[in-house]
Amino acid sequence: MGSIIAQRRDAAVRRQGGRGDFGFLLYALLHTVGFLAVTLLMTWGAFVLFFVAIGGFSLDGTMHQLANLATRYVAAEPARIADFKLLVVALHVVVAGLLIVFRRHAIVPRDVISAGGKSA
Repeated sequence: MGSIIAQRRDAAVRRQGGRGDFGFLLYALLHTVGFLAVTLLMTWGAFVLFFVAIGGFSLDGTMHQLANLATRYVAAEPARIADFKLLVVALHVVVAGLLIVFRRHAIVPRDVISAGGKSA
């Protein structure tokens, strides 16, 4: 038994006489871009939440922590800045990966899931 997406694609190709279902491909692309955009925003939100948490959940504490980070970043040598950038990218990838794992149910569009039970 094939996947739901493959079944829908095959049914669309049969309906159109061999041509692909470009509307469905565009819909899937837009859904994927939306999923990735929301995941990116949630990742940035996790970083903001981290700074708010180390700032004692107050605006003053958060701004103090950000000022401390900015002061140390500007005073750092280039090798240390490169290491920091690498650390931020690695953390971004890890947090985004965890969010994708937790949101894996949202990867497949809902109407594709509901159309899977119907015969084409």
